[in-house]
Amino acid sequence: MNQRAHPHTTTLTSPPPHLYGRWRHDPLLTVGTVVAKAWWPFWRPLSPLRDTVRTDGMSTVAIVKREVVAEDENVVALTFADPDGAMLHRWHAGAHLDLLLPSGRMREYSLCGDPADRYTYRIAVRRIPDGGGGSVEVHDDLKVGDLVSIKGPRNAFPLAIPGHGSPARSVRFIAAGIGITPILPMLAAAERFGLDWSMIYTGRTPDSIPFISEVGRYGTKVTVRTDDQDGLPSMAELLGPVDPETGRAPSGLAVYCCGPVPMLESLRRHLGDRPDIELHYERFSPPPVENGEEFTVTLASTGQEIPVAADESALAAIRRVLPSVPYSCQQGFCGTCKVRTLAGDIDHRDNILTEPERASGTMLTCVSRSHGGNLTLDL
Repeated sequence: MNQRAHPHTTTLTSPPPHLYGRWRHDPLLTVGTVVAKAWWPFWRPLSPLRDTVRTDGMSTVAIVKREVVAEDENVVALTFADPDGAMLHRWHAGAHLDLLLPSGRMREYSLCGDPADRYTYRIAVRRIPDGGGGSVEVHDDLKVGDLVSIKGPRNAFPLAIPGHGSPARSVRFIAAGIGITPILPMLAAAERFGLDWSMIYTGRTPDSIPFISEVGRYGTKVTVRTDDQDGLPSMAELLGPVDPETGRAPSGLAVYCCGPVPMLESLRRHLGDRPDIELHYERFSPPPVENGEEFTVTLASTGQEIPVAADESALAAIRRVLPSVPYSCQQGFCGTCKVRTLAGDIDHRDNILTEPERASGTMLTCVSRSHGGNLTLDL
């Protein structure tokens, strides 16, 4: 839990007063405190504290299957299993893995297999030649039989089932290209729970759409369209059938979307006046910088000063000088880019650092910034 958002302190040193003011201290809590103080010396030897095993959360899996899942051959699916055949950690639709590549790069990939299968994980990776190098490494270097390290699964994009955590009455899934990966397990869950759901699946061309055969088994519930044949979809087309009385998306709709940033931002603006519609989304790229100001980052190891523009992240600026600097999600929740700040006033914009970590000068360069002036980083 983010302690910044939920600060708490406890100053009680004695039992509180009685609820109705009859006694200075509540008698029941007073008796309980006395019993606890008397019992503890006897119980402590019977239940000693034991050291726990520290872990970095990493585990090793083997690649047991490699499959090209788009006709343009630019998307490859990898299936992982425990080298000894043991069960893997449980996961739910929307979860992702941190994949530690042989080069030292760490990248996040959505799980797109079956959550009921406790023995395998599956991810899919689109080759991005001008990206950060992670996808090219997966395509060119990883093969069946290789051992790789992973971290997770973790879930930042969970599916809330209507009637069981969501007031929605129907669900609309929107996927664009490789954005199908977190959506695939959600489709299976929607079918299993008997939900009222539909989906639109978009892509640049028919050849670029991965898992088209798997999606096809859902029949008319899924609409597939491509930009080269149908043009860019409108917001109304993305949201599906409209309410005949209002001509807009029906109330009680939950929308789950994964795709390019322009699509996500357009949906956010389009649904800005619709509190009766849930919008859940996951992006594969950094969020835009809001209310940013220019500042400078100094690398403590070399003294080099790096200017950071008002509309870019500190991570992006640092990568121009240190391409090998660790990063993964670029959205402030994985902690891969965590670094210690030696000087400067940090504008924390993450959701994972604790108050002690912030007080010690730790920051996430992918989202956090300076309140003004220079930040000296332990890099």
